[in-house]
Formats: sequence, structure tokens, C-alpha cells
Amino acid sequence: AVSPEYQQRFQIVSTVGNNTNSLVIGAVPAYETVRNVSVGVGSFITEQHLRSMGRVAVVGATVASDLFGEEEPLGKTIRVNRVIFKVIGVMEAKGSSGFFNADDMVIVPLSTMQKILSGAEHLSLIAVSVLNKDEMPLVQSEASSLLAARHRVTIDNPDFSIVSQADIVGALTQVTDTFTIFLASIAGISLLVGGIGIMNMMLTTVTERTREIGLRKALGAKNRDISAQFLAEAIVLTVIGGVVGVILGWLISKTVSQFAGIATEVSLGAVLLAFGVSAGIGIVFGYYPARRASRLNPIEALRYE
Repeated sequence: AVSPEYQQRFQIVSTVGNNTNSLVIGAVPAYETVRNVSVGVGSFITEQHLRSMGRVAVVGATVASDLFGEEEPLGKTIRVNRVIFKVIGVMEAKGSSGFFNADDMVIVPLSTMQKILSGAEHLSLIAVSVLNKDEMPLVQSEASSLLAARHRVTIDNPDFSIVSQADIVGALTQVTDTFTIFLASIAGISLLVGGIGIMNMMLTTVTERTREIGLRKALGAKNRDISAQFLAEAIVLTVIGGVVGVILGWLISKTVSQFAGIATEVSLGAVLLAFGVSAGIGIVFGYYPARRASRLNPIEALRYE
């Protein structure tokens, strides 16, 4: 199936005075199949709408909410670039993906978009879907040859670009991997700096509590008891830091979801990993101060001023 499209952003106003700036897409009936979307309420654009340049619109769930709130949008009118459209359908909610909100759009007949709204004679893009993904390379090659012939250019020097889902997934994967490495590097440096801070603080604590350590040893405390005490204190400190980090991360996640429209989630696995890493940092960087405390000479420790 093939779906030619023209896209442009417009300010959209409802009859009740609400307005929003959304993406308006001039489309054909095949858009529903190619883009794998469906109408939740009402109907989609038909061939009759295309032939008659019908002033009808199918709105996304976000647009419907922004313009009409809890009211039923079907049958109501909206104004796009001083042109009145009748709402004939509301798309099923699909949610956002990254910075793109699939529900923040209005779909109108392609002929109406080109002849009345924008005056554009060209297309923004042509979306093509295939039944079998193995057919995609062949279809992509045929589309490239056809467009090159229509545009009177060579395939080696085209004035258009063809992007498949595999290309998009590959690019997104590469970006995600790079971003993951970048964040992991920052996290690693942060953990190292935090761990060194914990170690310095515990060494200071050992120095300040030298007489206490000497007294405990004089009363019969063994080296492993002293070591376990300071190691436990280091772990408690890092776990408290982990708790604070989890709370801050959860708050930031909720803030991003609410204001940026990006779906985020703090999973149980991430929380458990945070606590595990915190405890591990406490053990690694608390070991040396704990070992140093356990090896203090009790007589010299009691004399320490």
C-alpha cells in the first residue's frame, strides 16, 4: 500500500475558543493501513472526500482533548488557517515516542491540504508498506528507480531520500548505544568520585575515633569486629545515598513524563540495581578504612590525643 502525504504545522482553533499548535497531515484513505493506525470514534477519510476536496478532519486524541476537553468532538468544527473543518473521527490513542506525540495531529484529505490549506503542489513524503519484510529491499529499489525517472535525476545523484524501518531502527540503535556509553561513563566517574569521598570520610572517622577503637580492643574486641563495624558504616552511608538517588531519579522521571511528554518508567530492577551498586561501592571503598581501623595498636590508640 502507498500513502502520499503533505505535512505542515498550523494553529488550530475550536468553536469553544480553545487552540493548539499541531501537525496537520494531508493524507489518503491508505494512510490508515500504511501507518497502522485506526479510528477510535467516527470514520476516516474516504475517496469521496479526496475527489470533492472535503473540509473534514480526523483528530488525534491529544488534539481532541486540547480543543474540546471532555466534550464529544464528533460533528463539531475546527478552524485551521482560517478554513473551517468538520470533525468526522478521533484516532485511537497511540502515545508518544521520544519527542514525537503520535496523538498530536490532525488528518485532512490530501487534495484539501494541497489546494486549500497550503497551496503546495509537492509532497512531504510517500509512505509505503509491504506484507513481507523480505520484499522491502526490492520495493525500495523499485521506488528509487521510479522516483529518479520522475524527477529526471540519476539514482547515483538523487534529489530525494528513501528511508526504511530497518534504517530508522539502525540509526536509533546507534544513537541509543552511544548515549548509553556516554551515560555509563558519567555514572562510572561519579561512582569513582563518590567512592573516594566515602573512603576519605571513613579514614577521617577512623582517625577521630582512634581512642574509641583502642578502648574496644582493650575490652576484648577482635580485629574482625572492628573491621565489620566500619565496613557496615560505610555500606549504610552508600545505601542512604542510593535511597536519595532513587527518590531523585523517580521525581525527575515523573517531571519529564509530565512536562516533556516522554514516557519514562522506574523499574523495580533499576531500583534493586541502584541499591546493589551502592552497597558494592560501600564494600570496595570502605574496606581500606575498615582494615586500617582493625590493625590499630590498642596501646598506641589509647594514647592518641
